[in-house]
Amino acid sequence: MDATTTDMQLIWLRSDLRQHDNTALAAAAARGPTVAVYLLSPQQWQEHDDAPCKVDFWLRNLHELSKSLGQLNIPLLIRTAAHWDQAPAELCKLCRQLNIKVVHVNEEYGLNESRRDAAVAEALQAEGIEFHSYLDQLLFKPGTVLTKTGTYFQVFSQFRKVCYERLHRSMPALVAAPGKQSPLDIDSDPVPASVTGFATPSETLRDLWPAGEKEARRRLDTFADAQIDYYKSERDFPAKPGTSQLSAYLAAGVISPRQCLHAALQSNQGEFESGKVGAITWINELLWREFYKHILVGYPRVSRHRAFRPETEALAWRDAPDELAAWQEARTGLPIIDAAMRQLLETGWMHNRLRMVVAMFLTKNLLIDWREGERFFMRHLIDGDLAANNGGWQWSSSTGTDSAPYFRIFNPLSQSEKFDSEGLFIKHWLPELADLDKKQVHNPASAGGLFGVADYPKPIVNLSASRERALTAFKNLPSRQPAGVDHE
Repeated sequence: MDATTTDMQLIWLRSDLRQHDNTALAAAAARGPTVAVYLLSPQQWQEHDDAPCKVDFWLRNLHELSKSLGQLNIPLLIRTAAHWDQAPAELCKLCRQLNIKVVHVNEEYGLNESRRDAAVAEALQAEGIEFHSYLDQLLFKPGTVLTKTGTYFQVFSQFRKVCYERLHRSMPALVAAPGKQSPLDIDSDPVPASVTGFATPSETLRDLWPAGEKEARRRLDTFADAQIDYYKSERDFPAKPGTSQLSAYLAAGVISPRQCLHAALQSNQGEFESGKVGAITWINELLWREFYKHILVGYPRVSRHRAFRPETEALAWRDAPDELAAWQEARTGLPIIDAAMRQLLETGWMHNRLRMVVAMFLTKNLLIDWREGERFFMRHLIDGDLAANNGGWQWSSSTGTDSAPYFRIFNPLSQSEKFDSEGLFIKHWLPELADLDKKQVHNPASAGGLFGVADYPKPIVNLSASRERALTAFKNLPSRQPAGVDHE
């Protein structure tokens, strides 16, 4: 393709760090010679509470992507817009330098993301540069899966039903990777190994999460070939390798939901409502991801640290800094909570069942504001994603969509006995409890002795009294208000 006759294209990469099944990349490459750019935005990332291990993971994936784009002669440029306010000027400058006529992006969701993209589109259009955005990280465009009255769904089961109907009619197709283009006279920029303000995580953590599409694909194939059959029965047991371990790759866009859906269907002979119960359960999880992204768009207040259910804003959360610190530092005296928090602190990830257990403990037993938990998770999760994290926290604290009814309060001891009956998970993360038998390990305080177990704290709260306290606080709330529409 002769660059003199065809307009230069720019793909602005964000949470879509892959070459395969990348809608914007394929569209750019089909139209002409393409250059890719990634904006480092450390100030913005700090405002969003992105975890150091997540920033590190994204940089490592960017490094891998730079190599694979290099094989296609697509240079990857790195620019800095410390805050997204600077993105329009930075991208306009680049387009002028390289004489770029068209910019392509994959859509992102969340209030700040939408405002950034609108500001960039406006600045580019003022300079006569086209701006195209594509549906990519979701199966359905937000605003196209609606209730009969034309509003966004607030209940997952109803949302899922409509998604299924749509998938029956047409499956979202995978997009072919672009071919090799003629070399351009533009060099790729080196991808930085770190960004100021974000410490590099330990090698042990990094080794758990190798970067790149090949690794994401390997995990998907291994899961779809071998593990998916047991997914429904094993996914709740934190000591078992029962989950796909793909969430970090999905959040960074190293693999797409479409690729996951196709792999799940393939393992299930093309069925998504019958056949293997594991595959169906996992497709359900993909649709939960989808649902929470649609909620971000339909109810922008959840992007602004507001409760989805307005009446719960009146809840009298406790200001209890010592208890919050004990929860954050894995010293609540309740083994399943502490083991889960250690897993998070050391690996950047926590098992999904345990995310619910520790969230309910914080918001119900300690009656501490869910936003404290949401923020702490974001600051440590390698798969930190605003929609999923906020959705999960609001569900657990009974302030969100389709949320757990306020009187459903997980008891950490019975959850522990049920899902880690042998205490294997607990003993792995709390080796100080290794000598306890499988009964005592869930509740060392019951082991007797004057001081319980050496080196392990007593429980910071009485479970039944704190449960009653939470029930009273929720009972006293004003009656349920319609979630309504945000007018922003």
